[in-house]
Amino acid sequence: MDIVKSHVVVSLAGRDKGKLFLALDTDGEYVLIADGRGRKQEKPKRKKRKHIQFVSESNSYAAAKIRNGEKVLNSEIRKALAEFLGEPKGQD
Repeated sequence: MDIVKSHVVVSLAGRDKGKLFLALDTDGEYVLIADGRGRKQEKPKRKKRKHIQFVSESNSYAAAKIRNGEKVLNSEIRKALAEFLGEPKGQD
């Protein structure tokens, strides 16, 4: 499946290997990703498509804001990834 904005992806290479991210934007061969903690939305990681893998589509509030082109907060990204992992609320 092709990776588009707001998809949950996992890194396959680099020091962030195995970590989950939200795709903030796509640029040809590259995808801009952030997790809201180590990689903030203000300075997303630019990663080649071959170094990340699609995990799931996200229906979170943050994903909807990304799809609509609105500014998303780091806390919203963290919350969306925590919900995806099934972590209890309040674990920010």
